[in-house]
Amino acid sequence: MTTTRPYRTRPYRDHRDLRAMQTLTTRLWSPTAPYHVGDLAWGRLLDPTADWPITLWEHHGHVVAWAWAHLPDDLRLQIDPAHPALLPTILDWFAALTHGEPHEISVLDSEHHIADALIRRGYRPLPDDAPFFALHERDLHHLPTPTLPDGYTARAVHGPADHPRRVAVHQAAWNSRRLTTDAYRTLTRTWPYRPDLDWIIEAPDGDFAASCLLWHDPAHHVGLIEPVGTHPAHRRHGLARAVCLAALHALADAGATRAIVSPRGDAAYPVPQALYRQIGFRPYDRTRSWRHDG
Repeated sequence: MTTTRPYRTRPYRDHRDLRAMQTLTTRLWSPTAPYHVGDLAWGRLLDPTADWPITLWEHHGHVVAWAWAHLPDDLRLQIDPAHPALLPTILDWFAALTHGEPHEISVLDSEHHIADALIRRGYRPLPDDAPFFALHERDLHHLPTPTLPDGYTARAVHGPADHPRRVAVHQAAWNSRRLTTDAYRTLTRTWPYRPDLDWIIEAPDGDFAASCLLWHDPAHHVGLIEPVGTHPAHRRHGLARAVCLAALHALADAGATRAIVSPRGDAAYPVPQALYRQIGFRPYDRTRSWRHDG
């Protein structure tokens, strides 16, 4: 599908397009923005084989919008506010991919311009208790000092020798094999990954017991926590709190002044929000899914 001039439409091709998407995201970032550059890196590389079509829209050689379909039924998008006319085209693109089946689009409650367009297209908001993500933030002043049980050590990932254990703790924590060692190695070569912001807790037996990955956008001095996890065999020892705090201290040392995180906010997932609020994060916005019945 093509749009009327002066826009050029093209599908996502490789890591250079990821970087172009991130350039738009960092240019538009504010505390109320829907995405951070780390969201794009982690989301795209977590499962490179997933059926997630992405299309980019360019204006005079610069990406001004992107749409990312998590098939079969969910869309994520970002549009430069200077180009609102692209939104109907993006909605048409996604509707064509869903082949008339019911589908959803997730936007922030504060993105009123997108919500208004969705209403005009026949979308309806899901109820308040439907699954959603709660955006939280905190500044990096007066961070608590992490404490660990005897025998456990918090540190940054040292390099390729740590990668198999780093992947193993993530897989165990999330009960998922989506992140493979090959995908993780690719991730470590992708901007803005930094090994000094990739933290683990090492158990007395040498296994990794918990992990926390931070992404720093140096243009805005803001870091994103994505993701955090604790191996089931090491839970209930405060390790998630400790690894987050250790990583946040490293983030502050890297020059950041603020951190953000977006855990699930609905009642089915109370633990992540409780963790982040215990270490000083406060909510400021939330996502909402809008559904079209096809």
